[in-house]
Amino acid sequence: MRKWFFRAVAVALSSLIVVSAGRAAETRAHQSAKPHRLLIQIDQNDPAVMNLALNNASNVIEYYRSKGEEVAVDIVTYGPGLNMLRADASPVQDRIKQLKGVAFPSTIQFSACNVTKQGMEKREGHAIDLISDAVIVPSGVIHLMELQEKGWSYIRP
Repeated sequence: MRKWFFRAVAVALSSLIVVSAGRAAETRAHQSAKPHRLLIQIDQNDPAVMNLALNNASNVIEYYRSKGEEVAVDIVTYGPGLNMLRADASPVQDRIKQLKGVAFPSTIQFSACNVTKQGMEKREGHAIDLISDAVIVPSGVIHLMELQEKGWSYIRP
């Protein structure tokens, strides 16, 4: 009777260990499956800040690529920072095209604030062309806020 009891206890403990290990592995897998998403804010018409943002984006994309993982990066421009995406004024157009071309399998988006764009057009008296890689969002600030509410990480270079 005692042997049977000890065997039952040993089997129960072994099962508990296996189940616990399985749950721990599941938790780790779930944590690593969490998407990597980064917002980078640009609100200054400063080529050094723009280049720093592109460096940050490039470094993040390369880091996750080396781990075999993907990351979504969204560089959000508004106010004076919208100049980063103006076809007639961007000092970093070539870098944007280059980064857009090498980001895969990760993604990078360049978001342009429509509120800022409309204000610039009104002040300048003509339509403003954005680079072809720009995506117009209704409001840069609201875009930042809503994506942060959805769990995106945020930096400002």
